[in-house]
Amino acid sequence: MESQKQTFSRRDLLKTGAVLSAGGLVSSGGRAFAAGSDRIRVAMIGCGNRGTKDALDCLNSDPGIEMVALAEVLPDRLEEALARLKKAVPDRVKVTPETSFIGFDAYRKVLAMKEVDAVLLLTPPGFRPVTLRAAVEAGKHVFLEKPGAGDPVGVRSLLASADLADQKKLSLVVGTQQRWQPQYQELMKRVHDGALGEVVGGQAYWNWGSSKWHWEPRQAGWSDMEWQIRCWPYFVWLSGDHIVEQHLHNMDVINWAIGAHPVSCLGMGGRQSRTGPEFGNIWDHFTVEYEYPNGVRVMSMCSQIEGSTQRVGERVLCAKGATVTDRSMGYIEDTRGRKVFTYNDPIHSGEVAQFRNLFQSIRNGQPLNECRRIAETTMTLIMGRMSAYTGRAMKWDWALNASKLDLTPPKLEMGDLPVPPPAIPGQTQLL
Repeated sequence: MESQKQTFSRRDLLKTGAVLSAGGLVSSGGRAFAAGSDRIRVAMIGCGNRGTKDALDCLNSDPGIEMVALAEVLPDRLEEALARLKKAVPDRVKVTPETSFIGFDAYRKVLAMKEVDAVLLLTPPGFRPVTLRAAVEAGKHVFLEKPGAGDPVGVRSLLASADLADQKKLSLVVGTQQRWQPQYQELMKRVHDGALGEVVGGQAYWNWGSSKWHWEPRQAGWSDMEWQIRCWPYFVWLSGDHIVEQHLHNMDVINWAIGAHPVSCLGMGGRQSRTGPEFGNIWDHFTVEYEYPNGVRVMSMCSQIEGSTQRVGERVLCAKGATVTDRSMGYIEDTRGRKVFTYNDPIHSGEVAQFRNLFQSIRNGQPLNECRRIAETTMTLIMGRMSAYTGRAMKWDWALNASKLDLTPPKLEMGDLPVPPPAIPGQTQLL
């Protein structure tokens, strides 16, 4: 555990840090892949519960995938993840003690392995910009969980990594699984083909009716940093707040339908039902109005309030009707609210498909780079949070290009890390 005693600043971390013919061969990461036949060796960076679910979906997506290395800050998380993976897919989990790395620098050791072809970046969002940059610099293909960052500085890093991935001809697929769900694909195709006329507005919801996702009581002996990493959704520097971490899925659908990111927004919200210090410094509800090009306005709403009405999904309003979607269904209604089409074919979660498409792109030599899209959608939600936190309207160009907001602690080490107070509109400064 010696590496855990080392400390790293964000600056230090940044320094280090469709298909061809089935018979085609492509050089990738120094290896030649026979399309559909050769193995691809992957490593997992970040071994939490949700990340382990992603790793299992990855292994289940393709019989040629092998897991060869793990990296994690917390030893017990790594051990738990490895046990789950070996139990589920024992013949393709090749991780050894020598390829199990612990510490804030563990990801560097994985990326130095020539045997690793692709990495799964499954850390809390606050760590993703630096690990992504390092992975692309190392020439690895990437699966990046969403969101990509928690602040504008991180989003600018994502955009730079997207450009570098293009230059290196690397695939970079992100965890917006709804893009791979058949009902979403069918309805978005109809929107983009113009069958419903132009998009004129919409609504997006992640009102969850729950309040303790990835929460556990702090235990004696946990430092501030360890506590915050274990309960990462409740700290803005790690998660971006739930508007960024969860609601991104819904607003990604809106951006997809409109084919653009918003140009401005005005948000509000607060912290009223989940107020104790054990819940970190995030809020429990947000509402944001986004304005898109051509005056299109979208209302965005998200909450994590126990006992409240649940609503998770999207409605895209068009001149001739609307699409209504969530992860289990999709339909079209006319201008009077009557259903005129329901998607009745089989539906899957998209969680395995996203990995299948990643590996297909690697084998067939047609890089798939979704990094710019996740950067734009991530910035969409960050901008909404910034507006709500400060009580001020926000413009996209300023938030993305001029904001100096960087939430990352100056040092990453297991020790003291005071929690900033929750934001108060009208008092919290706009940076």
